[in-house]
Amino acid sequence: MSGILAAEGGKIPVPFRSLETNALWIILGISLVALVVAYFLVKQVMSAPQGTPKMIEIAKAIQEGSAAYLRRQFTTVGAFVVVLGFVLFFILPAPVACIQGTGSAAKLIPLIGGKCVGGAVLHAAWVIRLGRSLAFVLGAGFSALTGFAGMSLAVRANVRVANAARESGLRRALTIAFRAGGVAGMFTVGLGLLGAVLILLLFREDAPDVLIGFGFGGALLAMFMRVGGGIFTKAADVGAD
Repeated sequence: MSGILAAEGGKIPVPFRSLETNALWIILGISLVALVVAYFLVKQVMSAPQGTPKMIEIAKAIQEGSAAYLRRQFTTVGAFVVVLGFVLFFILPAPVACIQGTGSAAKLIPLIGGKCVGGAVLHAAWVIRLGRSLAFVLGAGFSALTGFAGMSLAVRANVRVANAARESGLRRALTIAFRAGGVAGMFTVGLGLLGAVLILLLFREDAPDVLIGFGFGGALLAMFMRVGGGIFTKAADVGAD
């Protein structure tokens, strides 16, 4: 399924067979299971008591501050992602897969002089470009959703962890803390697999060129959120001092 560059500069992907397609459907199911697990972890964390009125008051202040940070960051980064996705449509080349034959006898042949000779193009170049740009936005959106879910739950779980430690001891507190942290992990795995599998099912042999956009979008948002979170934390420290 991955591409190999031939001497002529053409692309010779490995054709999809029933084994690869069936494996993708199984992985799609795994991604959905991960998201379902994340949902139940959220319910378990949120069902824990928050503690005293003073604890709830402090927790609400933290939640308001984190919500303001997320709104500001996503507003700024969102516009940048849309513009960059538009730019990616034009600046990156889009080699195509050239298929000869049908069904189990299908095979992929190299491009000759940049053209598909003796076969049929699986997807037009503009379709690959559009898919890559949309995959970039999708990857960025999934990364943002993971960060939003993780941070939103974290600022709601901390007061519950503190109350559990106060009322029930370390064991119960650690259970809530690990479940809250597991939500971000399940979102990362679930959404990452979901996006990658959908691209592979839609674009098949041309998927590697589209997956570039998906991975770039996810990594770019993760970097912005990490840097932005560090700046926000430092600003909060300075304000507290």
